[in-house]
Amino acid sequence: MKLLVIHQNFPGQFRHVVLAALERGDEVVAVGRDTAPGVAGVEIHRYRATSRAPGNIHPYLIRYEQAVIDGQKVFEILGRLKRSGYLPDVILAHPGWGETLFAKDVYADTPLIHYCEYYYRAQGADCGFDPEFRRAARESSRLRVLNSLHLLNLEHCDIAIAPTQWQRSLFPAAYRSAIRVIHEGVIQRADLAKVGAVRLPNGIELKAGQPIVTYVARNLEPYRGFHSFMRAIPLIQAECPDAQIIVVGGDGVSYGSKPVGYPDWRSRMEAEVSFDHSRVHFTGKLPYQTYRAVLACSKVHVYLTYPFVLSWSLLEAMASGCVVVASDTAPVREVIVEGANGILVDFFDHQEIARSVSKVLKSAGEYGGLASAAKLTAGRFSVESGVSQYFEVFASAISGHSDIPTVPQFEREV
Repeated sequence: MKLLVIHQNFPGQFRHVVLAALERGDEVVAVGRDTAPGVAGVEIHRYRATSRAPGNIHPYLIRYEQAVIDGQKVFEILGRLKRSGYLPDVILAHPGWGETLFAKDVYADTPLIHYCEYYYRAQGADCGFDPEFRRAARESSRLRVLNSLHLLNLEHCDIAIAPTQWQRSLFPAAYRSAIRVIHEGVIQRADLAKVGAVRLPNGIELKAGQPIVTYVARNLEPYRGFHSFMRAIPLIQAECPDAQIIVVGGDGVSYGSKPVGYPDWRSRMEAEVSFDHSRVHFTGKLPYQTYRAVLACSKVHVYLTYPFVLSWSLLEAMASGCVVVASDTAPVREVIVEGANGILVDFFDHQEIARSVSKVLKSAGEYGGLASAAKLTAGRFSVESGVSQYFEVFASAISGHSDIPTVPQFEREV
């Protein structure tokens, strides 16, 4: 099979699929930005992001115009590939930034599979969820224009895939039946190996069995509940003064915006909250194996999120045997059942977050059942399962069949 993968940050969500394709002996070619990390053994054709065209433009159209520009650059790359004789059997792409807008103008007969990560909503999702941060005036109008890009993506792809039922539910009803729910897979058997200790970047070594609390986000920001977690820290320390709190994540912004008057959300929250810094360890971003060792040593993992894209870190924490204290938000409720495989708390209630964490830290193993059940749940998100389902889609697309049944990924029984 000749697999063409288009992703701004290649490999992105498709890492395991790409690695499996290489292992099978398939030919993989990629298209991504010049900042994409890439994968060893994969030829990647890169393009450089440029500023928008000169001249005045309506603010609602700035991101749309950038999408068109990126789409044109990918169109040119695909044109060169086709002229060189390259004809892929299937194209797998994340269309969220516009790269595949014109892919069908080059490869009209090649099945195009889109990863449908998110469709914006003015109500009922991330927008307007947090009353602490007022949304911009006429935000719903801006999102309506932005969503037109995603509607175009849905219109011209052959197969659409969403990773969770909730993410699928955000898309217009007219398209939902055509979107399959397949999580790409996160957990590997090797990740489940026991780890006895971990050395943090500050030189401190912590051991499994200590009262360790972990919090993880790509970047420390409100979308992932960083402000709520920081407000819970003094209360956790008051109840459990021996607790070691490990905060993993960068100081950039993945979603939303920077705080007013501060360089990042960490400094903004440190200015608000007083706590014992000697027992709170901000590690920044960690190498993957160190990060997994942190989770393996953790007793309680706190996962908070706006109603937004589900983080891989939640599933990785569950697979590591942590007792998870998570926000009672979508799509968390698809994987955490209160009292069965985790603890759900109010995203905004830092006192409830602290109480739940402290109860687990003070317990003598009474929450072991939750941790064991969480491991079983995480097993449904194995790399093997995700890769297998993706290759079933590839095979069906190549053979000309698009009526692939949606696999029920999220069951509430634990």
